[in-house]
Amino acid sequence: QVQLVESGGGLVQAGGSLRLSCAASGTIFSINDMGWYRQAPGKQRELVARIISGGSTNYADSVKGRFTISRDNAKNTVYLQMDSLKSEDTAVYYCNGLINGRLYWGQGTQVTVSS
Repeated sequence: QVQLVESGGGLVQAGGSLRLSCAASGTIFSINDMGWYRQAPGKQRELVARIISGGSTNYADSVKGRFTISRDNAKNTVYLQMDSLKSEDTAVYYCNGLINGRLYWGQGTQVTVSS
């Protein structure tokens, strides 16, 4: 059984920073893409950033230049460094990962940015 557990969410003022972590655990043979998504109240879940096993990344236009995704393959962990946060970044942030050929999701972590 594979699990993804996010951490690092919380309340921050606009202009501040947070770092989210997502650790994969269980019986893991391979991890390909890992990513972060977010869902704000009343809105659909949207891609924030993705990183593939080779290290290539892509970002939503709304976070380019402010957010950085990275991964530590030895720890089976993906990170999302969020800087210059805005009120519109408020959402539940979810990580997902293509692990052992299947897509898994974490339970989500709340990020609230106060203006």
